[in-house]
Amino acid sequence: MKFSKMFIPTTKETPNDATLPSHQYLVRGGFIAQTGAGIYDFMPLGKIVLEKIRAIVKEEMDEAGANEVQFGFVTPLSLWQESGRATTMGAEMLRFKDRKNGEFVLSPTNEEAVVNMVKNRITSYKDLPVHLYQINTKFRDEARPRFGLMRGREFLMKDGYSFHANEEDLVREFNLMEATYKKIYTKLGLDFRVVAADSGAIGGSGSKEFHVIADSGEDTIVICDSCDYGANIEAATRKPRHFTAWFENTNTPASMEKVLTQDLKTIEEVSNFLSISKAQTIKAVIKRAIFEDKTQIVVFFVRGDDELEETKACNAVNALELTDATEDDIKEAGLVAGYCGPFNLPSNINFVVDLELKDEVGLACGANEENYHLVNTDLSTLKDVKYFDLVAVQEGDICACCGGKLTYTKGIEAGHIFQLGTKYSAAMNANFLDENGKAKPFVMGCYGIGVSRLVAAVIEQNHDDKGCIWTKATAPFMVDIIVSNSKKEDEAQVGEELYNKLKHAGISTILDDRINARFGFKMSDFELLGFPYAVVIGKKLAEGFVEIVDRKTLEKIDVKVEDVLGKIIELTK
Repeated sequence: MKFSKMFIPTTKETPNDATLPSHQYLVRGGFIAQTGAGIYDFMPLGKIVLEKIRAIVKEEMDEAGANEVQFGFVTPLSLWQESGRATTMGAEMLRFKDRKNGEFVLSPTNEEAVVNMVKNRITSYKDLPVHLYQINTKFRDEARPRFGLMRGREFLMKDGYSFHANEEDLVREFNLMEATYKKIYTKLGLDFRVVAADSGAIGGSGSKEFHVIADSGEDTIVICDSCDYGANIEAATRKPRHFTAWFENTNTPASMEKVLTQDLKTIEEVSNFLSISKAQTIKAVIKRAIFEDKTQIVVFFVRGDDELEETKACNAVNALELTDATEDDIKEAGLVAGYCGPFNLPSNINFVVDLELKDEVGLACGANEENYHLVNTDLSTLKDVKYFDLVAVQEGDICACCGGKLTYTKGIEAGHIFQLGTKYSAAMNANFLDENGKAKPFVMGCYGIGVSRLVAAVIEQNHDDKGCIWTKATAPFMVDIIVSNSKKEDEAQVGEELYNKLKHAGISTILDDRINARFGFKMSDFELLGFPYAVVIGKKLAEGFVEIVDRKTLEKIDVKVEDVLGKIIELTK
């Protein structure tokens, strides 16, 4: 391809709302153009990148034995009502009516559609397993679309769904998909991490995310410095912490007693007053839980120096969402702000205690009475308590797998795989006959990759202050031949000859043959657009040399004209 024949509208202007490098450079480089909030068109260079990523995803999915299909972008709402998700997906699912008043949605995901496709078409265990996938447009009506392709409303996604006769075969496919995804991200040239994750609105268990490591990532990833453990902070776990009570080495443990803590409401104030560490206190986090049919005040109890992880807390009570309780909410529930504890709670209060606090002794907590706390508590005396992992893992905590230290890093979620089980097949009455002739719901898996998001993720991980740096697998063109002055016949001729040689050798090449563009402008475009290599034809041509520039390092080497093809082949291996 030649610059003079291609639509590449580069600009120096940065969009006002563009805070991430990928957003800035993809717009400035003419890869994408915004047409609405969270909606982007792909221009020629962007489309090339998108298709390269798509091709790698398709190649590996086909190699793994999955079958490509295509579902309608528009799905009847009735399918979502059948699965029960019509009421749980929330405002992100865009609904509309057609001229006949039929109700539809723009698909944010396709579990219902794939169950409908398989239902009554696969009827025997003999026809299982089967794995269907598509690479198709999705729409989620994000409340705050931002960061360009990273959090858009319309996006291209690979979503796959597998059907099995039993859990064991699902686990086999789940592991195969994990290996397949690793191949995809490795081929794309990305630094990534596989982490344990929360299943969210999709549901199921055995959830893993694939994160492209980048400082700009929205997700906090917990990783171990000594082993391969990794998890999204929403699902991260640690080696349980235990603190020895002062009386544990004696035969006479102290009895629980109530102490006056006048106007002392915070963990820090109470621990200082009682001369104990924050870890020897219990913190009450009071939330307003939103369910499908009601709202309710819920109290979560964690150790005083821990923080509540809200996704875990939401899962603990199966709520759709948690919001902060107001002062009025707390009073109406019969609770005392600053003095709330797990003992002597009002009988109507729903509460959950962090799993690490189970049977702990010697901790201080609120007495559920104004200006009073309890000391020397024994949580083993509590009855009918729901324990759940509620805490956000902190940096420096100990890895439960190997004893190493846990640290934080930032990641961009680029893939997610789930073991769904029978959540959708049972709800939609999608069954098969097992080897005993008994009807059973399909056991399902779900596997997603954000294809268009990966376009941005590559740049978030690979850029500098000049522009994009594409990996070799994702670059729109591998080589940019820059003719310093296209009006000079000798330079233009050599440029044309090298362009044809590289093309015939199977190397994707673009020739910057623009007559009215100055050399500095051409070099700036090369740096902004991020092609891996440039061949610069300029002053040294008189001596038989051209210059090869490595975009990643910006290092330059002089190469004889006749050696350019060999050198480029060597560099692009």
